[in-house]
Amino acid sequence: METIILAVLIMGVAALYASVGHGGASGYLAVMSFVVLDPSLLSTTALILNILVAGIGTIQFGRAKHFSWKQAWPFVLLSIPCSFIGGILKVSSTIYFLLLAGVLLFAADRLIRGTRTPTEEQTGSPSRIVALGAGGGIGLLSGIVGVGGGIFLSPLTILMRWATTKQTAAISAFFIVVNSLAGLGGRFVRDSLEIGTIWPFLLAAAVGGAVGSTLGANKLTPNVLRQLLGIVLLIASGKLLIVAFSG
Repeated sequence: METIILAVLIMGVAALYASVGHGGASGYLAVMSFVVLDPSLLSTTALILNILVAGIGTIQFGRAKHFSWKQAWPFVLLSIPCSFIGGILKVSSTIYFLLLAGVLLFAADRLIRGTRTPTEEQTGSPSRIVALGAGGGIGLLSGIVGVGGGIFLSPLTILMRWATTKQTAAISAFFIVVNSLAGLGGRFVRDSLEIGTIWPFLLAAAVGGAVGSTLGANKLTPNVLRQLLGIVLLIASGKLLIVAFSG
């Protein structure tokens, strides 16, 4: 029963995140953290689901002509090695849960408050140095925690008016895929690639990701659903803080 409930929650998370070009790692970590407290298993499972869902999103947003390699590559170039390094780094359970709680709090804030998106005419590409630095920093943190980094890149891209909503979703989906792969690679190198019974979650994430990314390439995500997910992340981050300080 626990597996079924988690699978349903993961499907919902995948659909919602995929609609805005995200893989959903912060959401998966949030719902799984209620029953799983092994950092290695949490991060590995979230990254695998991330690759699946963000991969579907990359294809869907690409088909809808929203993806631009010219916009994406400056963010990705340094993020891949930095995410790999982050995956190699071994941190204590307390530090991991504190970092994860911080990521979930940030994600919750972005989901609940939302971000006003610029139009095509209001956007402009960042300098290469700024894009490389942003990608590298996000990649390192993402590799340590076990997320793809889209939850950081998307609000930054929109806030700085570097891309429109659809373009941001397309860039983020690709960014998440490559960083999640790099993060998994780092965990493999340090021999902490823990994989449990994952197939029900893969199936659920695939269905949710396909539905969400298909709708997201053509429609906006309902604000109410974003806010509800934000509340879930807030609760999960509070739980993780309790675990971190009680350990």
